[in-house]
Amino acid sequence: MKTDLQFFTLAREGAVAKLVMNRPDKANGMTPEFWAELPQIVRELDADPTVRTLVIAGAGRHFTGGMDLASFQQIMHLVQKEPGRAAFALRQLILTLQDSFNALEASRLPVIAAVHGACIGGGIDMISACDLRLASKDATFSIEEIHIGMTADVGTLQRLPKLIAPGIVKELAYTGRRFSPEEARSWGFVNEVCADAEAVQARAMELAHEIADKSPLAISGIKQAVDYARDHTVRDGLEQIATWNAGMLRPEDLTAALQARMAKKAAVFADLEKVAGLG
Repeated sequence: MKTDLQFFTLAREGAVAKLVMNRPDKANGMTPEFWAELPQIVRELDADPTVRTLVIAGAGRHFTGGMDLASFQQIMHLVQKEPGRAAFALRQLILTLQDSFNALEASRLPVIAAVHGACIGGGIDMISACDLRLASKDATFSIEEIHIGMTADVGTLQRLPKLIAPGIVKELAYTGRRFSPEEARSWGFVNEVCADAEAVQARAMELAHEIADKSPLAISGIKQAVDYARDHTVRDGLEQIATWNAGMLRPEDLTAALQARMAKKAAVFADLEKVAGLG
């Protein structure tokens, strides 16, 4: 487990990893260190078979205020160069930023966002790439980019319409208005609303442990199947899950689950195998 992190703190509680944005004096604004560390951490956790779920939270009063000024300065520096080279460099930078959140979606781990306080701009990009989203009653959300004269480009406009109605996404993106956790839940964006920051993080950890107790092979299959179905036809999705279960439906986990059910106790499932060269 990494111990030299600059932006995050990382802790383990059994099979659950908890990743906390730890820049509370700056509302956990997303610095260059954030963008560099996040995909590296997620991929290292993904390669560790003893980790089964991941919770992401923020320290201090807010989840995140979005992209930090230092990251914007990097963008402004690029656009002042010769037009063709500036466009090429800016595109490469945007793709790199996107990769930070792509890592969450690509991970085999169910990722749970525990949101409190402000979650704006890049925060929406990030939690849209998570599997589950919990929020405290004081949480507030905004697709903030319109207020600085730009189009969101790190995942919100691509992932959010797959989670809630496109018309709602357009309204939120066009206006940049703040929306509440109750609204977000009514749209299906937020799974649960909790009393406060402490409660939302506790509930996220509880849910993460519940998921971690299941077969990690089946959990990975569920994530892959749902994400695949989102981007493909029903027929393609049925073909995908048939192929998955043809190879991954094994007697070991079925036997463990059935024996535990008959004995009226919790099943114990083996970790996935560690792949050589992946951490």
